[in-house]
Amino acid sequence: METKKSIRIFYFEDDPEMIDLVNLILGRLGYEVKGSANGAAGLETVKEEVPDLILLDLMMPGMDGWDVYHQLKAIDSTKDIPVIVVTARAQPIDRVLGLHIAKVDGYLCKPFHPKELQDSVELVLKSSGQVNQ
Repeated sequence: METKKSIRIFYFEDDPEMIDLVNLILGRLGYEVKGSANGAAGLETVKEEVPDLILLDLMMPGMDGWDVYHQLKAIDSTKDIPVIVVTARAQPIDRVLGLHIAKVDGYLCKPFHPKELQDSVELVLKSSGQVNQ
């Protein structure tokens, strides 16, 4: 498998401990992970340092995940970045809304096993042509 060191992932998540956990899990695999607990601040960072993949929590104070998602898709430099929703919203209707209505690239329910996160990230990166196997 090709090296992942050049793959940059940005995580919108209001719990800094979750950002640290995801950084630990994916960092061990060679991914570069940055995050923001604030949707608006995170959007500014993503516009300046365009990542290869976005992980997005839906339930955040202020600007929620769907607001962030719609803003990302409205900006030319970020509209094609794959997005995996990482959320505690585990109802089947939430998954359908995310995957089939909003057309997110992946949907991962919290709590998740580290292997689930790794598999979701690698599947989305492969399907977007950013990682080969």
